[in-house]
Amino acid sequence: MRIAVVSDIHGNLPALEAVVRDFTRRGVDTVMNLGDSVSGPLLPLETAQFLMGQDWVHLAGNHERQVLTGAPGQWNASDEFAHSQLGSRELAWMASLKPNVPFNRDVFLCHATPNSDVEYFLETVEATHVRKANLREVDARMGSVHASLVLCGHTHVAGSVRTSTGQLVVNPGSVGLQAYDDTGPHPHVIETGSPDARYAIVEKIAGSWVSNLITVPYAHMTMAKLAHDRKRDDWARALSTGYVS
Repeated sequence: MRIAVVSDIHGNLPALEAVVRDFTRRGVDTVMNLGDSVSGPLLPLETAQFLMGQDWVHLAGNHERQVLTGAPGQWNASDEFAHSQLGSRELAWMASLKPNVPFNRDVFLCHATPNSDVEYFLETVEATHVRKANLREVDARMGSVHASLVLCGHTHVAGSVRTSTGQLVVNPGSVGLQAYDDTGPHPHVIETGSPDARYAIVEKIAGSWVSNLITVPYAHMTMAKLAHDRKRDDWARALSTGYVS
């Protein structure tokens, strides 16, 4: 089985369409979407409707939860815009999604970690910087999951790590947003240094899981202009450069 893994689309439909064209050309058997699909100042409604028409496995990310459970004055700007654009059908679809799910005995899907939709799996936020998580931290965040392949998203950083027991953890990176800043647990920035969309293909070869982390160019300046027009210059910078500043 060849699995295409997408995550953190954030309403960037042109980036998603470029990724779909790429993995269709390469050939895959199934597609898994790890969540944070629509939040942002871009095309949340169009992206939700596109995803609802796909026979994929879909998860909810923390932003799906926030869009559904927030209220005026509580949402951040990205979640508030997404909520304002979505109809009852799209919101009901989001509400049907779970933040983690076992696909089968061999494959486990989670938005962030098996026990949280906001915890970083393969990175650790220190007071002064973000670093790669060490093996002890990755093992602890795995919890009680024993699947040989664990797919995660959330941090927008593509990577793969093997645990001390040989499990492969793969983050495909973000389809739609290549840089951001956050305040928790300490203020920090994530920057990939490129505006390209990212996804992964994983497959089992000779009994072992193999991951391919893939970058795909798309018309990113169109989305950067849309973000600028919607008074989100933070997104415009990230979309056009892959950097926060």
